[in-house]
Amino acid sequence: MALCEVVNTSAEKVGDVELKDELFAVPVRQGILHDVVCMQRANRRNGTASTKTRGEVSGGGAKPWKQKGTGRARAGSRTNPIWRGGGVAFGPKPRDYSYKLPKKVRRLALRMALSARFGEGNLVILDKFSLDGIKTREFVKVMNNFQFDNCLVVTAGDNRTVSLSARNAVGYKVMPAEGLNVYDILKYSKLMLEQETLAQLEERLMV
Repeated sequence: MALCEVVNTSAEKVGDVELKDELFAVPVRQGILHDVVCMQRANRRNGTASTKTRGEVSGGGAKPWKQKGTGRARAGSRTNPIWRGGGVAFGPKPRDYSYKLPKKVRRLALRMALSARFGEGNLVILDKFSLDGIKTREFVKVMNNFQFDNCLVVTAGDNRTVSLSARNAVGYKVMPAEGLNVYDILKYSKLMLEQETLAQLEERLMV
């Protein structure tokens, strides 16, 4: 087990905590992280892009000109895809892009992402993140104490005060431990965990 400092919001050490190797010392395999990130991004796609085919655009009831004798190419409908204003051939239609990877792979990728941040020295364990009120200035002040301009903050529960305080701060995101995912860990260069989240992560990932 690795030993990690526990700090307060003033970036002062208040204790130590042991991090389990099963969560924070997993060999990182970029292929697995890539697969899970691609899955997450695909699952977030709306899939609402849509175009009209030649049968859906308006018009096309009458043959533009007779088949022979005009010297022009034969045309049967104004909705032909090669005509301006015609339909789209093989265009996109609404579809579901989502798919799933095995649960074991998703859990392994999350452990790898946590291990990557710890191995880089970009993981901070906070004793508790509390603010007196919903104030963006106070949240940014805490981040400045750590000299973080980009950070993912993971709270033990739904900490409304902290999440609303971070809402207008650029470069930061606050989420509860149950929502922690590979994409957000890799998106932000720093990771800040409340000490209480460690037990939740162990229960979730060490099954």
